[in-house]
Amino acid sequence: MRLPSLTRTTPFRLTLVFLALFAAFAAAFLAYIYVATAGEVTRRADEEVGRELDSLQAVYARGGLSALNQAMIERAVGDRPYLYLLMDKTAHPVTGNLAQSPLDDPTRAPARAEFRITDTDPDGAVVKSQGYGRQIRLPTGELLFVGADIGPGRASVIRIVRSIWGAGVIVILLGLAGGLFVSRNVSRALAELNRAVGAVAAGDLNARIPVRGVRDEYDELAVGLNGMLERVERLMGSMRHAGDAIAHDLRSPLTRLRARLEVSMMEVEAGHADPQAALATALEDTDSVLKTFGAVLAISRLQAAGSIAEPKVFDVAEVAAGVSELYEAVCEEKGQDFGAELGRGLLVRGDRDFVAQALANLLDNAVKYTPGGGAVMLRTRRRASGEVEVSVTDTGPGIPEGDRERVLERFVRLERSRSAPGSGLGLSLVAAVAAAHGARLELTEGPGVLDGRGPGLRTVLVFPAA
Repeated sequence: MRLPSLTRTTPFRLTLVFLALFAAFAAAFLAYIYVATAGEVTRRADEEVGRELDSLQAVYARGGLSALNQAMIERAVGDRPYLYLLMDKTAHPVTGNLAQSPLDDPTRAPARAEFRITDTDPDGAVVKSQGYGRQIRLPTGELLFVGADIGPGRASVIRIVRSIWGAGVIVILLGLAGGLFVSRNVSRALAELNRAVGAVAAGDLNARIPVRGVRDEYDELAVGLNGMLERVERLMGSMRHAGDAIAHDLRSPLTRLRARLEVSMMEVEAGHADPQAALATALEDTDSVLKTFGAVLAISRLQAAGSIAEPKVFDVAEVAAGVSELYEAVCEEKGQDFGAELGRGLLVRGDRDFVAQALANLLDNAVKYTPGGGAVMLRTRRRASGEVEVSVTDTGPGIPEGDRERVLERFVRLERSRSAPGSGLGLSLVAAVAAAHGARLELTEGPGVLDGRGPGLRTVLVFPAA
């Protein structure tokens, strides 16, 4: 028969395991209590019987057998809580309130033993109890037995143990009830989680796990998973947008490549084509396509890793100096002023090649969108906070404040016509490099209007100091 679903939950099974362990430990504890308490009852009875034997032996030493006999008669009919028996050398009873020795071997002495006591109460009912006694042999050969009733003490011990057992049963029942309650709450929380997971698996990326607001580990799990689902939803949206954008960006170079190849083939067949020039142009278009794919792969790699796999400490100023040498010549060709203010000893931890690529992307954008006669400035310095700052400032058209977050997304280009070369991946790669290095990417106003153009753009990478 299939058990109810609630009893098959892990919390309920853990509750049963805990209760089983509790019952085992409780049983061992109660057994120890019983043995120790019952042993204490026997020990005290042994001490009391020993004192009584010492008293009777003292009587015997003073007055002999007749005095001992007289003392035992008086004590047997008195109110002393002892059982007496004086026997001759062959263990035949002489005096006492016992008919015979309770020992299996009546002639054995000294000896200790527990025995059964059968008596009648005032109403004539038979009462059985537990006794304990000691037997010794007197110097003249007679046997003396003294015992005590330990039944009341043993009965008290049994009552205590039974009470503890009853309390243990109540605790187990309460534990089962608590286990069911906890299992129900956990099952509800996990059911919400499973529903959300099932919805996401079915394609509903808007599904979220309810947060109960009690700030326990389930709420922490729900918040973490919701954040993950939001990131997945954003990434999926970015992928859909990327698919459309990359199709747009790759269509043009691929179409040009195919058209030029067709024209070149026809001109070659006609005998007045320059095959080398046509192939060179086709190679340029191919390089543009490969560059776009390379940028997409680099961004995906950084975002998937989340951090640099094997970071190393390097001087970012040296990297900036190497990149600036390349773009200084480019600025001269476009008639732009290029300046570099590079501080030294600016150590950061990360990947040197990725940082160089990010700086190259920033300078490439600055040179691309700054008109002739403008200026581009590269700076590296240490902030008062100890952070390392790398900035690129230009006098181009800048980026409106409302678009500065959006341009960091893949394939976003503010130039709607897309007539300028590029794929809209430059700043996306820079943002991915910054995130992987624990750095910040800041886009702010440039130096202002220059010759009626501006306000320009200042792009800043802020690295934590190594």
